[in-house]
Amino acid sequence: MAIRTPARCAGIAALISSVASMASAAAPAPLPAGCELAARGVAAQPGGDALKPVFPPIQLQVRTPVEPIPFPSGGREYLVYELHLQNFSSDALDIRGIDVFDAGKAGLAPVARFEGAQLAAALNAPGVDGGDDAQRNRLEARQGVVAFLCLAFDDKAAVPGKLRHRVRLGEASAEGPVIGVRRTALPVLGRPVAGKDWSPRNGPHIGSHHRMGLWVSEGHASISRRFAIDWRIVKNGELFSGDARDPKSYYAYGQDVLAVANGTVVRARDGSPDNVPRTAAGFSPALPVTMDTIDGNAVVLRLGNGQYAYYAHLQPGSVRVREGDRVRRGQRLGRIGNSGDSRWPHLHFQLTTTPSLMGSEGMPFVLDRYRMMGADGNWQARSREFPWGDDVAIDFGD
Repeated sequence: MAIRTPARCAGIAALISSVASMASAAAPAPLPAGCELAARGVAAQPGGDALKPVFPPIQLQVRTPVEPIPFPSGGREYLVYELHLQNFSSDALDIRGIDVFDAGKAGLAPVARFEGAQLAAALNAPGVDGGDDAQRNRLEARQGVVAFLCLAFDDKAAVPGKLRHRVRLGEASAEGPVIGVRRTALPVLGRPVAGKDWSPRNGPHIGSHHRMGLWVSEGHASISRRFAIDWRIVKNGELFSGDARDPKSYYAYGQDVLAVANGTVVRARDGSPDNVPRTAAGFSPALPVTMDTIDGNAVVLRLGNGQYAYYAHLQPGSVRVREGDRVRRGQRLGRIGNSGDSRWPHLHFQLTTTPSLMGSEGMPFVLDRYRMMGADGNWQARSREFPWGDDVAIDFGD
């Protein structure tokens, strides 16, 4: 083991401090799709936010199955969570808006309102696709819908400790129970890949199949991919150079996959073939997609504290660990491939509450440090933030 001199330690500490300072001084990144910038608390207009009493009460259940956890990204704090709305009446309900209140401060106006196109985009009835805004906002008798909410705060201190929600239904409203905001220490992870030109695709924004991928497994509905990222390399706006049907033509293919923390391997799968990437000619996986093959070649690490790091779609023959192995942060686990339910070579990475790819709850995390280039072309040093944005580039260094 190398022994660092005090001077070298001081230099490293100064560098880390400098990176954190640069991150905090950088301008906030643009809001991801579907995120509402929360307002600071101001006094409500007299009677403006009062519920209109009706009898019998509106038979709308408002439920939050997973309490939100604040996480930093791009210079802001975010809450990403869902409201499950269930119409228990025999009549259809037209959802006109969803108001979010700081439940710890009475008499204040909503910190955020979802209405119009923003509301329609946030609502998703399982099993129902398409439709205009009016159709998406209409909750038929005995039907359920999920509202996918994202709140952004410019000030960490402004994140409420408790929330309540009011669903506006024309002349009346329904109010849900107060929910807590879990202020828990986020896991600080190392880089899952190395190098530059990485794009953190399909993060927890509206429209992402990860974010809105509610999945029923063993009788329980969950969103294991809530904070999943598809790591791809993009150069000059392209994912590959050469033959689009050859996985080896893709810049991400064969890149090393690294352990983000010390942990124990609880799943290590190899032997699934690569798929021919998707093109205009279509896509057919090399193996039928089942619950056993959906992740392809994969590694799952138990990190402790009920947290599991999941790596999917690895290159056949590249997995270097076995179940029961102890791994160290930064250790190579395998290489990026195109196995399982994967259209193009990429690393699917997520942090979850169980080692199940689909039957768990996705949890937020932060990466210790990286550089990010936004749509404006400027590089920013980031420290202990969640990497977010389909249109940004991430540099992890060598």
